[in-house]
Amino acid sequence: MNNQQNFFLMLVLSAIIIAARLIPHVPNFSPVAAIILFSVVYTKHNKYLLLPFVALLISDFFLGGYQLGIMLAVYGSLAIILLLGVYLKKHKTIVNTITITLGSGLIFFLLTNFAVWYFGSWYAADFNGLILSYTMAIPFFKQTIISNLLYVGLFFGAYESIQLLHKEKSITASK
Repeated sequence: MNNQQNFFLMLVLSAIIIAARLIPHVPNFSPVAAIILFSVVYTKHNKYLLLPFVALLISDFFLGGYQLGIMLAVYGSLAIILLLGVYLKKHKTIVNTITITLGSGLIFFLLTNFAVWYFGSWYAADFNGLILSYTMAIPFFKQTIISNLLYVGLFFGAYESIQLLHKEKSITASK
């Protein structure tokens, strides 16, 4: 993929992030983490890796702000997911892809719900409040895991399939 194609792909993925966040959807059923992982693994130019975060900021502008500490936990967890993507890019196997996809959901769950407990006013500021915060978030965690697996499978699978078809076409043409 050349530089122009890379940039165009990142713009399309960023537009998907914005649309997915603005269009009504099942809570926590989102392609954001999958797009970040996909972007890191398949983009050759690291300068484009900030585009998904810009897309998040744009969609947050339209959705309205939320508590700064919680927002930082969301963006921080996605930054950690980006770093996991760096590892995955160098060690891409099916097992690593699935493990990192599941781990991404767990990281998002742990960090964002800790932030909701710590910075929010919904739960008691004690250990029981923290446990309640995590307990109440379990249904959302399920949606996160399902969407991460689905979207990573979709994005990675589509890209790898296109690459495989392209290779087969090249081999056939050279015969």
